[in-house]
Amino acid sequence: MSFRLIALLALPLLAAPAAAQVIESREGIALQNQILELRRDLDALRRGGGMAAPVAPRGGAGAPQELLQQMLARLGELEEEVRRLRGRLEVAENTNRRLAEDVEKLRGDMDFRLQQLEGGAGRPAAPRPPQGPAAAPAPAQPPPAAASQPPGPRTAERAIADGQAALGRGDYAAAEAAAREVLAGRPGPRRQDAQILLGEALLGRRQFQNAALAFNDAYATNRRSSRAPEALLGLANAFTGFGARREACDTLDQLRSEFTTLSAPMQRRVAEARRRAQCR
Repeated sequence: MSFRLIALLALPLLAAPAAAQVIESREGIALQNQILELRRDLDALRRGGGMAAPVAPRGGAGAPQELLQQMLARLGELEEEVRRLRGRLEVAENTNRRLAEDVEKLRGDMDFRLQQLEGGAGRPAAPRPPQGPAAAPAPAQPPPAAASQPPGPRTAERAIADGQAALGRGDYAAAEAAAREVLAGRPGPRRQDAQILLGEALLGRRQFQNAALAFNDAYATNRRSSRAPEALLGLANAFTGFGARREACDTLDQLRSEFTTLSAPMQRRVAEARRRAQCR
């Protein structure tokens, strides 16, 4: 959201070089007209024609020759001024081109991030297959904590409890599977808990952009619940994970302004998140 404001603020910068081009073009036209007039007068002198009486200096037969030298000097000055203005115009055009390229790049970056944060909201990201020899077992395999349970689907409460236990022992794939199991069912009171669990599991798997979507969904589900600060904190950590430190600091500022009374452990977690994001 803040990227759009940045892009809109950057657009007026293009007006300054354009205005400089108009002014310099007018000055160049005026100088060219003066040069043409002087050249016409010089041609008239060379053909033996006289200049207007008030312009020619008094005294002596050398007056036309002196006038000719003065006009030639003035002509050289005007031509030098034209070259100088052309140089300034080229600099202004190059600056204008660079600014246009910068704004276009900023727009592309803004559209990319908005698509991730807004366009993809509400669509859970597909889990990535396990990678490497240390990958966790497939989500279809029940975790050890659920081995003693009777056959049949787990309740949302049991799935979240199992997912939290898996998260605590670093089994992020099992924690993600438990969260998605709850989210795949009917909407219920534990949906926000499942979304936060999913975000934490994706953070553990370093899928930061998908984690940001999960935490954003958790916050949007209930912005005044007791777990809404936790969702904003997770969103800020996900932003920091993929290098969006400015967005992370903005999210932490939002957390501080919306929730003025936080528990001591939460305050310590927020302070640590601000330190990692290098917030002021």
